[in-house]
Amino acid sequence: MQFVLMIYQGTTPLPTQPERWATLSEDEQKAIYRDYGALNAMDHVTSGPPLGLPADAVTVRVADGDLVTTPGAYAGAEHAVGGFAIVEADDLDAALEVARTVPAARHGGAVEVRPVATYW
Repeated sequence: MQFVLMIYQGTTPLPTQPERWATLSEDEQKAIYRDYGALNAMDHVTSGPPLGLPADAVTVRVADGDLVTTPGAYAGAEHAVGGFAIVEADDLDAALEVARTVPAARHGGAVEVRPVATYW
């Protein structure tokens, strides 16, 4: 089965935020790089491309046939998807074990796991 891991950074400190990143110990910073590297190296995980920041997003809607755009992420910066991966797993429990290795899940973010579905 395939599952999508949607990674929400939440309040997770990022290397692109030097003041917040500095709140983590050097060991934890290294652990974050190591854990994301290990996730990306798993044979049964296909990482999505890096996503830009939520502030650089544009949300699109169509109202009465007209294009309506709003600057920023649909859910707001703190709740925006920060990345994603596709996991090949035997079942949901196996996919959850992969999700638990995502550093964002332990640093103020979350990982949503959904089965891949075919609708058309």
